[in-house]
Amino acid sequence: MLDIAEELHRWVEQGRTFAVATVVAVGGSAPRQPGAALAVDSEGTAIGSVSGGCVEGAVYELCQQALEDGQTVLERFGYSDEDAFAVGLTCGGVIDILVTPVRGGVFPAALAAASTGEAAALARIVDGPAELRGTALLVRPDGSYEGRLGGHPELDRTAAGEARAMLDAGRTGTVEIGEDGSRCGQPLTLLVESSVPAPRMIVFGAIDFAAALVRVGKFLGYHVTVCDARPVFATPARFPEADEIVVEWPHRYLESTEVDGRTVLCVLTHDAKFDVPLIKAALKLPVAYIGAMGSRRTHEDRNKRLREVGVTELELARLRSPIGLDLGARTPEETALSIGAEIVANRRGGTGASLTGAHTPIHHEGPREPDGRIGSVA
Repeated sequence: MLDIAEELHRWVEQGRTFAVATVVAVGGSAPRQPGAALAVDSEGTAIGSVSGGCVEGAVYELCQQALEDGQTVLERFGYSDEDAFAVGLTCGGVIDILVTPVRGGVFPAALAAASTGEAAALARIVDGPAELRGTALLVRPDGSYEGRLGGHPELDRTAAGEARAMLDAGRTGTVEIGEDGSRCGQPLTLLVESSVPAPRMIVFGAIDFAAALVRVGKFLGYHVTVCDARPVFATPARFPEADEIVVEWPHRYLESTEVDGRTVLCVLTHDAKFDVPLIKAALKLPVAYIGAMGSRRTHEDRNKRLREVGVTELELARLRSPIGLDLGARTPEETALSIGAEIVANRRGGTGASLTGAHTPIHHEGPREPDGRIGSVA
């Protein structure tokens, strides 16, 4: 539900009563991942989505029922071959949806935190005894927490620890723990939704292609910074959609700013005096993606210069160069789309190949780690 936190926070401030349906588990080719939510208020207004349209009508009715009877329910939706008119997913997947009436507790604080970009995790019991289902904790980055799950006293501490670990990684997913807080005993399924500040995209090189990439980056949900050493080009007027404009030598800025495992770095300067010290510094950082623009001749020359300053072959293997997927792009907008597509493929574990005629999964198992490996998600 934190994916629609801004709207729900406004509902809380307006005193509206509402119910939230949250995807808590998926199987097969499901359109939305755990944490995706649809909310319905007492006036019948709906926001969000849990399936891209397949089961929205049925989930809407479940939310209305939850508002009437105050009960939390867990419902499974899947494809039915026997009944073509049954409510289900046409893509053939299965989703489990938890429907909860929101009435106080830690939910307002969780929505407030998420709507302002504050790091926090909402941990809810989504499968287990009926009296515990839907109970929640709000967990902060320092491990402190609000709320109570009920049951064994150790349960809250164990759940908070699991939620903090997922928050540290910026992940949303499920984990199983015992009712008594151990790894033994009757299992409970805990959905942890992590709210973290937007990941960073840093675009080096204040050129026309950068302006288009800024727009794509914002569309993909990144906090976008443009950096260039030339003040005449690095201006708010040229990049009105950027969150931040920095006039500094690229490698110096990279050495002084904060990055993490979700940060993407796009080097569009294609000038050796900027590229070499910048990419050398970038390849030592645990960021998610490093791409550099340039022709194949520029790429070969740049790699030669990087080897000469001590960059190893293992480090060079992390560099996406020439940047972007092969879309036949020509214009700045097409090139920005190519770069954005490669960033998404790298993040989600995609191949970049056409889905037509392929037999690979449409939805992949997990995001890639900073070194390029595909990570696991609960």
